[in-house]
Amino acid sequence: MKLLIVDDHPIVRKGLVFFLESQPGISFIQQANNGKEAYEMVQKERPDVILMDLAMPVMDGIEATKKIKEWDYTIKILILTSFSEQEYVRPALQAGADGYQLKDVEPTQLVAAIQAVYEGTISLHQKVSSLMWQHTAQQDVVKLTRREREVLRELASGKSNKEIGAALHITEQTVKTHVSNILMKLNLEDRTQAALYVVKNHIIL
Repeated sequence: MKLLIVDDHPIVRKGLVFFLESQPGISFIQQANNGKEAYEMVQKERPDVILMDLAMPVMDGIEATKKIKEWDYTIKILILTSFSEQEYVRPALQAGADGYQLKDVEPTQLVAAIQAVYEGTISLHQKVSSLMWQHTAQQDVVKLTRREREVLRELASGKSNKEIGAALHITEQTVKTHVSNILMKLNLEDRTQAALYVVKNHIIL
């Protein structure tokens, strides 16, 4: 496996090289200071996998990922950064990144992530995976009507259908209808799952 490490911090690059060059299966490691340098190097060296930082001068990791993927989509790009926020994760994946890991990842997990993207599997850090799931869940809730969101909010607080009806000034039968619609739209099996869905994904209703 030919590897290219792209990071504007020399200490980070050297640390990664020192660790990764001792790993079996990695035959050649190149380094780049920024996205522009990486893009130019890719056309000469054609690495199999790129470890790409995001916040870099001249050209950031997202722009570099997009350009490299447009030039040769078969090159695998694993983002390795300190940023786990949605505004970094989604653009990076939309640009074509094959994985997204944070710099607090365990060394053995990083090696596994590199191998995974090399073999064609998406590799996401646990924090990132959780964030993406929460975003998807919040988007799904948008499918609900205003009244259904109100019912879901009351349901998540532990109220029975009768209590929800009293709180929203609607009949218990109407509550049951709304609950059925909620379960169908969110692909859930029962009201317990619905309540957990809201809590687990930090849904704003």
